[in-house]
Amino acid sequence: MGALEKLVDMTSLPELFTSPGVIIMLAVGVFLLILGIRKKYEPLLLVPIGFGVILANLPGAGMGIVPEAEVMLEEGRYKNLIEIAADHGIMNYLYYSLIKTGFLPPIIFLGVGALTDFGPMLRNLRLALFGAAAQLGIFTVFFAAIAVGFTPQEAGSLGIIGGGDGPTAIFISIVLAPHLLGPIAIAAYSYMALVPVIIPPVVRLLCSKNELQINMKAMDKKYPSKREIKNMPAVKIAFPIVLGIIVAFFVPTAVPLIGMLMFGNLIREIGVATGRLSDAATGPILNTATIFLGLAVGATMTSGTFLDIRTMGIIVGGLIAFSISVAGGILAVKGYNLFAKKKINPLIGATGLSAVPMASRVANEIAVKNDSSNHLLQYCMASNISGVIGSAVAAGVLISFLAG
Repeated sequence: MGALEKLVDMTSLPELFTSPGVIIMLAVGVFLLILGIRKKYEPLLLVPIGFGVILANLPGAGMGIVPEAEVMLEEGRYKNLIEIAADHGIMNYLYYSLIKTGFLPPIIFLGVGALTDFGPMLRNLRLALFGAAAQLGIFTVFFAAIAVGFTPQEAGSLGIIGGGDGPTAIFISIVLAPHLLGPIAIAAYSYMALVPVIIPPVVRLLCSKNELQINMKAMDKKYPSKREIKNMPAVKIAFPIVLGIIVAFFVPTAVPLIGMLMFGNLIREIGVATGRLSDAATGPILNTATIFLGLAVGATMTSGTFLDIRTMGIIVGGLIAFSISVAGGILAVKGYNLFAKKKINPLIGATGLSAVPMASRVANEIAVKNDSSNHLLQYCMASNISGVIGSAVAAGVLISFLAG
């Protein structure tokens, strides 16, 4: 019997019965894996995050991220990374070296920039303005979250979910509310994956059939542009340099994200001369960063931090922020159409989120259902791509006001 007791103590089975929260969190991890594997919802991130949740909640494994107080010394300094690894394991090493330092989100923006073609936006700069209007959800939910009891820093991290950009949500949470990083990351990436579910109801609520049938190509023929970009390759090279400098002057706190996004785009647009750099940014660097980001963020979601009433508030608030951002872009287009001869399809405003390119694809599908000849993809991408920039700038503004 003594040997049997030792065998039982060696396992983690007793903890399953004494800590029901562990079972719930393991179920959450499995659910995220199902979303990623079976439903194909953002599998590149939900699969690592889901598996990270499972690792963090395996009893006795010591893979969960410990509170910041446990890695702080009396002098107010952090333990060094070797001590963190020895005392708290590999996941804490990854988290405090790669996530807590804010290293990985800008690296992912580097890869995103190298994958992004700003051509559609540059050809339709007028449409890019609706990417700014779609940030309405960020600031609406920010003030609403403060009203219901969140701190300004927590409210800023919650509101940024409305931008529809996972790395941006993670970056601002690291700076403003690291204790909410797990739930905010899950909400941000889940709603990005659920764009096909979220956008159509908002569109049906706010748009008439006639508005959805506005044909952008017909409008271009009727009201042709008076200014054409003659040397697009040169403009596309100059754009990331100029925009990066402008953002640095006005919102310097956004430079870690915008700067890496613009650098990634620059090495893409230069072409053959920097092709190897672009291939690295979009291949091994981006893939490695995505793996470590997902696992480490998932590991923050232990039962003690996730099973909290605030987590439910984040899930609900994130959905509201996302929906308001979609509505904000649509209403901005409708307002523009009241005064303009050249009408714009409101679906373009619905893509002002940073969920590229899924939001554009969903909007294009809705347009084609209403008019089989009305292909809006290139127009939607103008607004969609500007949303990437808009959400990063919004994050910089919030950090400027709330950090420290």
